[in-house]
Amino acid sequence: MVLHDYEFDSKYTTSVAYFCMEFAIHQALKIYSGGLGFLAGSHMRSAYDLRQNLVGVGILWSYGYYDQTRYEDGSLKAEFIRKHYYFLEDLGVQATVNIHDQDVHIKAFYLAPDIFSSAPLILLTTDIPENDFLARTITHKLYDANEETRISQEVVLGVGGVKVLEALKQKIDIYHMNEGHALPLAYELYDRFGDMETVKKHVVFTTHTPEDAGNEQHNIHLLHKFGFFNGLDLETVRSITNVYGDSFNLTVGALRAVKITNAVSKFHGEVANRMWKDCEGRSEIIYITNAQNRRFWMDKGMLSALDEHEDYALISRKKHLKRLLFAIVADQTGKMFDPDVLTIVWARRFAEYKRPGLIKKDLARFKKLLENTQRPVQVIWAGKPYPFDTNAVNAFNELIHISRSLKNMAVLIGYELELSRVLKKGSDVWLNTPRVSREASGTSGMTASMNGSIHFSTDDGWHPEFAKKGCNSFTIPPIDHNKPVEEQDYEDNKNLMDILENAIIPMYYDKPEHWTQMMKTAMFDVIPYFDSGRMVNEYYTKMYDS
Repeated sequence: MVLHDYEFDSKYTTSVAYFCMEFAIHQALKIYSGGLGFLAGSHMRSAYDLRQNLVGVGILWSYGYYDQTRYEDGSLKAEFIRKHYYFLEDLGVQATVNIHDQDVHIKAFYLAPDIFSSAPLILLTTDIPENDFLARTITHKLYDANEETRISQEVVLGVGGVKVLEALKQKIDIYHMNEGHALPLAYELYDRFGDMETVKKHVVFTTHTPEDAGNEQHNIHLLHKFGFFNGLDLETVRSITNVYGDSFNLTVGALRAVKITNAVSKFHGEVANRMWKDCEGRSEIIYITNAQNRRFWMDKGMLSALDEHEDYALISRKKHLKRLLFAIVADQTGKMFDPDVLTIVWARRFAEYKRPGLIKKDLARFKKLLENTQRPVQVIWAGKPYPFDTNAVNAFNELIHISRSLKNMAVLIGYELELSRVLKKGSDVWLNTPRVSREASGTSGMTASMNGSIHFSTDDGWHPEFAKKGCNSFTIPPIDHNKPVEEQDYEDNKNLMDILENAIIPMYYDKPEHWTQMMKTAMFDVIPYFDSGRMVNEYYTKMYDS
């Protein structure tokens, strides 16, 4: 079957299957949770723009990640609502995988390139009448909290994905695992090629996070029982993976099953090489810095004003975009924000290491900042905590509680692609506060910078490659990371607030021409390097064709 509706550019004829657990292609297709999906979505859009011979392979989540609503008291409520997509096409092929000694049937759906201007995407589901209830639930929820379901999802993606591509008669040269979830594909390929050296020639791997949660570990016997190794006996598994203990780390397994691995920023490349330096038999780890698709993320009015060097038009467009964001704020919270007021946004996945509440650590100072009528500041939070992570949900709800007494503070729900776009276009400052070395890349600031929002960040992820101090961004200065975490947070908070009060707020209100110049510099500097056209080209030259 022909999946592409475009002719391939001669530079990109190597056929690639890009495996990922989530894809954020469009607001209407809710099969993603956060940054990994946003990145995969931009990869697919730029692969389409550059006419690359690439097809995405993912899972059609019946209930998505979850829908964010509120309880009666305004706190976060996670709802699971079944989704139906009438723009997907049934490919008419099925594959079977063996999970826990049971055959599980997989059906494949197709997102055509012309629907959302992306490379073609194949989505797998087990939620079909041929399966019993338990098998149907495998593809119900993205990142299911049940460990056995999670392992089953990875078998469906890896083994099922390879089998569906074969059923569609797709000749694939390179299998790209975006994160370790699709690792079972390596053991399906081993079954075909008969040795790991041949498998490695056809597989590449992108590692995304230094966090434990992003480097999944399971008991090797449990994985074996659930078909993760595609029916290979445990002795063979141990010899080809070099894992002889009971714990199996998916990242380690992936590092040893591919020809090359990439980290997702220059700094992350250093961190990843340090992390895995003792991993025997691993592939080389290079870096390809993440990026986002300008066509999708950048406001055309802002781009036009930038190209025409019309400062007045740029400022006017920014105010319009702020009004669009503030209409959502008013609708959700009953608060009327002012487009003339400096607006700071913190919006991304709610994870402890990202420190969503860092700015309000000194609560008295934070309240004073928000209650200042001479040089007012508005702060907006949004993001999705993992629904079964009590600490993350509590952090989200604590912010909601604090916001009740502050008219210049809002916490929004419904954080998906569309709200993310509105926040990036409508913010003046994009705040990013991860503990240094813990954020592999963090792409949200790129798309904010594309829209004239100034990136204010710790020196982590992509930021060191972009930042020109006081020119296109602001940086929270480095501190001693050997200190206790509580002390680090105190120091980072103090430095953050000092910069806000002594540099950012005075510049915004007293030197508006300087602020406008900074916006323009940020927009100029983020393109083209942090546009995903550069990124997907590098994947071909450094990974697929190397």
